[in-house]
Amino acid sequence: MFITFEGCEKSGKSTQARLLSRYLKACGFKTLFIREPGSTVLGEKIRRILLDKRNDRMSLATEMLLYMAARAQLIEEVIRPALARGAVVLCDRFQDSTLAYQGYGCGLEIAVLEKVGRWATAGLTPDLTLLLDSWQSRDKLRNTSLPDRIESRPDAFHNRVKKGYRALARKYPARIKTIRVQPSILQTQAKIREIVESCLLKKSSDKKRPSRS
Repeated sequence: MFITFEGCEKSGKSTQARLLSRYLKACGFKTLFIREPGSTVLGEKIRRILLDKRNDRMSLATEMLLYMAARAQLIEEVIRPALARGAVVLCDRFQDSTLAYQGYGCGLEIAVLEKVGRWATAGLTPDLTLLLDSWQSRDKLRNTSLPDRIESRPDAFHNRVKKGYRALARKYPARIKTIRVQPSILQTQAKIREIVESCLLKKSSDKKRPSRS
């Protein structure tokens, strides 16, 4: 099963994904937590290029293609082999990030991003996407001592990204489940576990259901 976590900066994605990974392992599932861009040697190099504030003259097309390149490498090197082994793969960001940030945030054409994304991912789509939604994230970000190149963009950009995520959730309601970030990390995690357990149960039930000839 392939589960992705999405949301704006400082929404708590990584923390929640790691907590879920530990919980699923305790329940007996084989799990793998990865981040994007990253989690491969090539992907981590691309990540450093993308987030380095010194690369402020990077074109939007270059930015988008670098994200796609890191994603393609991650899928071939890590995600598909892990799924083939029967692992539950938890990924911090995936294709929806490109649509939200480079599409809604930067203004690149969504149809183009979707077409390039289908090619880069070879059609791989998450079984479930958990969107962490919080209007508090920008306040948290202002307390970050060293924001990266993306975090440093103006509030207007991040507001467009947030609205983009909400548009994606409306477009793909069966896959994208919006989770309102709670005051407590554990409260948010409880909501995540409820959704994931339901999805795992449904997937298990679908596998056991006899096929119709």
